[in-house]
Order: sequence, then structure tokens, then C-alpha cells
Amino acid sequence: MKLKALVALLSDGQVHSGESLAQELGVSRTAIWKQVKRLMDRGFEVASIRGRGYQLMSRVDLLDSAMILAHLDEELAARIDLRVCDEVDSTNAEVLRQVAEGCGSKLPISIADCQTAGRGRRGRSWQSPRGENLYLSMGLVFHGGFSVLDGLSLVFGVAVAEALEMLGVTGVGLKWPNDIFLPAGKLGGILVELQGELQEGVVRVVVGIGINVHMLKAGGVDQPWSSLASACPDTEWTRNRVAAAVIGAVADAADDFSNKGFGVFHEPWQKRDIYNNRLIQAKDGELKGVGNGIDGSGNYLLVTSDGGVVPIRAGEISLRVAP
Repeated sequence: MKLKALVALLSDGQVHSGESLAQELGVSRTAIWKQVKRLMDRGFEVASIRGRGYQLMSRVDLLDSAMILAHLDEELAARIDLRVCDEVDSTNAEVLRQVAEGCGSKLPISIADCQTAGRGRRGRSWQSPRGENLYLSMGLVFHGGFSVLDGLSLVFGVAVAEALEMLGVTGVGLKWPNDIFLPAGKLGGILVELQGELQEGVVRVVVGIGINVHMLKAGGVDQPWSSLASACPDTEWTRNRVAAAVIGAVADAADDFSNKGFGVFHEPWQKRDIYNNRLIQAKDGELKGVGNGIDGSGNYLLVTSDGGVVPIRAGEISLRVAP
């Protein structure tokens, strides 16, 4: 018996007897009791009411491939290979497994309830608590070789920002090169991995996107952060709806980037730049300057104290507000 099936039955918040749950799922009452214990071990709050049964007290937002597809444009839904997992090492790795197993010409997309080895930029671990956030990866193919892919993480940052804004989120900002911010702190991040040339000039890219949706507290996070639930508490957030919005926006952005290049994303990124006109530093404080947005290749520009402009390439160093 899968825990997801039990959670689905309990998700209405009503009291369900052990006997009715056992009959519904075709298992023994003892098996139900053991699975309820597993739910509690995973952080779900389940009330055991003597003589009546079990009641799920926690908020539940189950991922469902059918519901995600239903929110997408029919043409896009027909051309993707969507895999929704309970737990994976990372959704980027899962996309590569989809490709290896054969998804044909369809666009491989992986979404997970939990990641055990999620990664951020420069190999940092990515906090991936179960049931709280959106962990999504997409496999994309671009023509023209590696040289045309400059600024790709910025392109996807614009796409995610626009998807969130369409859902009613305000104040979305972008931190170079791949973070999504709200006024209270970091909302999410993007990891772009280049997988090599499939054939001459054809490059496979996997883009991983993490967005804090329901998270209201986090352990081990060493910087200010935010979530959709904390920033927009009056909105009923569902991960299926957020996932569909992000998938649609990223697919459109990939098409625009392929057909029109990085230039069409320059101004949309620039206007969301959280470092614009702020004193920031790079290289552990060795280099300081005023943020001046990005150039035509997606490099970040610092105006130094002597009036010079220094371009910073993604992957080399990190930027932060100078003390």
C-alpha cells in the first residue's frame, strides 16, 4: 500500500475508521495502523480518536500528474513526458533517467514531492522537505552549440518570475545569476546543467527549478528566505497549479530564446534586478562596485569606484550586498 493512497483518503480532514480505510485499500487494519505511524514519522499530524478512527490534521497538497496536465495548454500537454515521483535523489537526475529509458521526441519533465540529494549552484545542497515545495526539472534541446546558450539561467529566471506574477505574486525579483527573490528573501532557485552535444550543434540542457510554496519554517538555511504561503497568505496555493504555470512559462521561454535569442529577455530581467544601483561585492570582498545590470551575454556589470565597468561571468563567483 502506498502512503499517497492513504493520504488521499484522509485529505478531506474527516474522521475515517481503521476498518473503512482497510476495506478501501484492501489491507488489514494492522497495516493501516503501521502506515499511519509512517505518516506521523514523515511529519504529518494524524489524530487517533479512540473508538472512531483517524483524522489528518495537517494541510495536504498532493502532486497529481493529471491535474498538472489539465492546467496546461492542450498542445503542450500532448508533447511532454511528465513523471511525478514521491521521492528521488534529484529531479535533474530523474530527467536524465527518463531520457535514458526513452521518451522519444517528448519533453521530459520530472516533479518530486521530496529530493534526497537536491543541489544548488556550485554544488551546494538544496533544502527539499517533503510535501512543502515544488521541485521540478525539464529536459530541453537547443540548436547552435554551447556558444548560443549564454544567459540561459537568466532566461529561465524571467520565465519563472512571469509565471509567478501571472498567479498573482507581486514584488518578484531576480538575483544574478539564478535566484528568485521576494522582498522578505529567497523564494527559489534555478540550476542549469549542460549535458553535452547529442550531435553537432545540438545540445541537451536540464533545468532544475525549486520554489518554496508552503514552507513556513526551515532548518539549516543561512539566509533570509520566503515562500508563496508566507508572502501571499490569503491565496490557496496548490503545487499542481504552480507547476503547470512554471512548465508553460519555461517551455515558451525556451522557444523564444531559440527563435529570437537572449536579447528579448534583457530588459525583462533588468527590471527585476535586486542588485540594481546597490553597492555589492564579489570574490569574497576583493571586488566591490555598484550593480549596473547585465550585458548582452548575461554577464553582470559592476561599476567600480574609479568609474570602470567590470563584467562578471556566471559560474565564476557569487555576488552579495556589500557591508
